[in-house]
Amino acid sequence: MRANVEEYAALSTLEMGKPISQSHWEVGLSADILDYYARNAEAFLEPRRIAEAQDGTVKILPIGVILPSNLGTILLSSGSRHRPAADGRQRRDAQTRAERAAMCPGAGAGTGSRRRPVGAYTNIFASNGQVSMLIDDPRVRGVTLTGSEAAGAAVAERAGRALKKSVMELGGSDPFIVLEDAPLEVTLDSALLGRLFNAGQSCVSSKRYIVVGRDRGAEFLKGFVARMGAVKPGDPLDPQTLLGPVSSEKALTGLLRQIEGAQAAGARVVLGGRRVDRPGFYLEPTIITDIDPKNPLFSQETFGPVASVYVVDSEDEAVALANATPFGLGSAVFSGDVDHARQVADRIESGMVFINQQTVSLPELPFGGIKNSGYGRELSELGFGEFTNRNSSTPSRPGRPPQRRARRDNLPRRSLTSRSRGPAKQHSRLSPTGSGLAPASHLPTGVLRRGGAAASHFVRLTVLCRRRVQARVAVEPASRPPTSRSV
Repeated sequence: MRANVEEYAALSTLEMGKPISQSHWEVGLSADILDYYARNAEAFLEPRRIAEAQDGTVKILPIGVILPSNLGTILLSSGSRHRPAADGRQRRDAQTRAERAAMCPGAGAGTGSRRRPVGAYTNIFASNGQVSMLIDDPRVRGVTLTGSEAAGAAVAERAGRALKKSVMELGGSDPFIVLEDAPLEVTLDSALLGRLFNAGQSCVSSKRYIVVGRDRGAEFLKGFVARMGAVKPGDPLDPQTLLGPVSSEKALTGLLRQIEGAQAAGARVVLGGRRVDRPGFYLEPTIITDIDPKNPLFSQETFGPVASVYVVDSEDEAVALANATPFGLGSAVFSGDVDHARQVADRIESGMVFINQQTVSLPELPFGGIKNSGYGRELSELGFGEFTNRNSSTPSRPGRPPQRRARRDNLPRRSLTSRSRGPAKQHSRLSPTGSGLAPASHLPTGVLRRGGAAASHFVRLTVLCRRRVQARVAVEPASRPPTSRSV
């Protein structure tokens, strides 16, 4: 992929309108993901010993064909994270609707002539009805979707009726919290990149900017308007272009309708808000303020170069506003005090939170959300295990049932995703490339209900409530400028 980066990047740009520099980033990340799993697949597939269960063993085995959908070259990489390693087969549905035929079909087709096994990837251009047939097919054992909340609900329902495992990576309305001590210039640089990557068409783009302190809020808004206003839409094939078109006329008209609806409900457009007078589906960089909870924009995702700015008086208000959304995908907290920012981050209801940088996508970090942003994880070892069969077995002598060994309180407890022999910790430290710490926190997801045998299922329910994994990345403020890899 790296040897043919220009070819693959051009496919994303021509078919999606993504600026070519950002398409280069996408191809580079895809190659990094493949490298990561090539290095780690053997270790991830290693059987786990469960000594307490009479020397039991948990093996990691394939479950069958997986049906993924959306996001061009990155999904080709992350979607293949375990299947080729497990049994050498992968099936790919390039998109769930025929009308989305421009979502990089050439990416999968192009890989066909580039040193990969025949049949490892199969692009399928299918209608909604045909996708339903694929989900129902008994050969398909797992379904994963990167898409909208509505698409995720429809696909998850179909998968559930067919008793297929599914992972949903859906929409987001990510908060970008600016604390009063955040270094303003670096924060504004991250705010710009976080909103305009791929013309704002990313589920993990920063969308709601929440600034603590009235004076700091006025300073932030002034600087943000200046930076966003200086960005001129341009030819996405030009390496200097930061803002390209949105994906379609339908996407553009939808954004304009959202802006008009917000204005009609009392919001104020302080920058942009209009279609650009040039060929293509271009929208001016837009900033909207004075959005109250009754405004429809308050709870909507804006999938384009539209930023909402809120100013609050306290950190408690900022956290409450950040969590006042049906979504829970990514988030960011900016502060001059990293330790304090971590404390604020622990209060955010999201699957991922980043400190002093906009959203990061790294092979080593689990990627996914909670609430209406979906469930399950992509990337990292957690993503690797989503579509595998954890097959458990334990030996016993003929005529004797398996015996459970008595546990002493001082024996270390081990996770099935960990090969370390130390005691379990609240934060599992990962080692992503780049600077900073990336603990994965186990946090409650909310109320769960399970029917059946009361006693044993109550124990399971307690464990499930404590297993929301939240990926976190922290960097020192102004320790390095934001890079395209951080978007």
